[in-house]
Amino acid sequence: MILVLGIIALILLLALLAFEWQYRRHPGNALVLTPGHWDLPVYEPHRYRLVGRLTFQNLTRRLEIMLPEVTAEATLLSGDSLEGITCTVQVTPNHPDAPPRPDGYWYGYIVKVGKTTQIEVSLDIRGKDLSQLKSVWVRVHYVTYGPQGRIPKVRHIIVPLKFPDPEESHRWRPTPKADVLPIRTHLLTHLDDPISVVKRYVLPHAQPGDVVTIGETPIAIMQDRFRHPTDVQPGWLARRLCYYFLPTSSLATACGMQTLVDIVGPWRVAGAFLVGAIAKKVLKKPGVFYQLAGEQARLIDDVTGTLPPYDQFIVLGPDNPQQVVDQIQQELGISAAIVDVNDLRAVKVLAASPDVPPSLLEEALITNPAGNADEQTPIVLIRPTFT
Repeated sequence: MILVLGIIALILLLALLAFEWQYRRHPGNALVLTPGHWDLPVYEPHRYRLVGRLTFQNLTRRLEIMLPEVTAEATLLSGDSLEGITCTVQVTPNHPDAPPRPDGYWYGYIVKVGKTTQIEVSLDIRGKDLSQLKSVWVRVHYVTYGPQGRIPKVRHIIVPLKFPDPEESHRWRPTPKADVLPIRTHLLTHLDDPISVVKRYVLPHAQPGDVVTIGETPIAIMQDRFRHPTDVQPGWLARRLCYYFLPTSSLATACGMQTLVDIVGPWRVAGAFLVGAIAKKVLKKPGVFYQLAGEQARLIDDVTGTLPPYDQFIVLGPDNPQQVVDQIQQELGISAAIVDVNDLRAVKVLAASPDVPPSLLEEALITNPAGNADEQTPIVLIRPTFT
């Protein structure tokens, strides 16, 4: 009798595990919103009109996801006071099979399996002088309703509003083996791409033999590799491991640590922590955790780690940086490197063109000519002066 009960219990347990495994394989409310394409059809001294066309995509294979609510809000970032400046935000549905309501009411919409629908987000900005506006941080709030329940989500879009003149004069700075030129850009966002940015801001000043270097954080931002803490759900492991890191580490918070867990997996993080702790305590060898946890462990920047409005986000390291520099050299004919530089005279080269000596990058960038504050010079052009 006991044996029979044990077999029944085992069967029930296996059935429960199979049921849970099957549940975890389901995508849930897999409805995503793209950053979209943004235009500035009106760009006048007293009025800006910004229009974005964004797409909802149902990524599931057999589930319908409902959109009962969609709203948007915006925050202006400026070099001066915002007094007297107004910003009105409007969301208009562009469904393929239903017109928008004239009263602006958002009616619940079903996004079919594998289908898409679009929205138009328009901002009307008015004021006496808008020349000091640098960017606008748009937050599209939407609710997905489906098998996973009612899930509120937010899509963050940052759009630049101020664009430096690429031809404006710059000041070269001498170093022992090269001259360096910090290059100011607009606030780079996930609406940009490295090729276009280098072509616009660097090529007017470049000569044969020059090397363009770009910070790793701007590259990651252009790749849309940043997350708001409200989108991160710290798990059991992240909540506990974060206490063992120095307060200055980006892994010393539950959200920062969870971001790493989401990238490389909990088993790798846990294993790296255990081996790293033993290596540090027994062998007196620090830094093993970062070697085992992967490159992203060193590159994650927690909130406050970069300039506004990205100071509100966790910024990851760039994806496949070598491919980025290879593409720059192939398409634009200029050698390139992606680097991580700080004010502590530390230069880390993530990727570089084959013809770029690492020693040149280290000596030219050791004083951090790009800066880490609000200089907004994420690109440094290096011109070797030795033969």
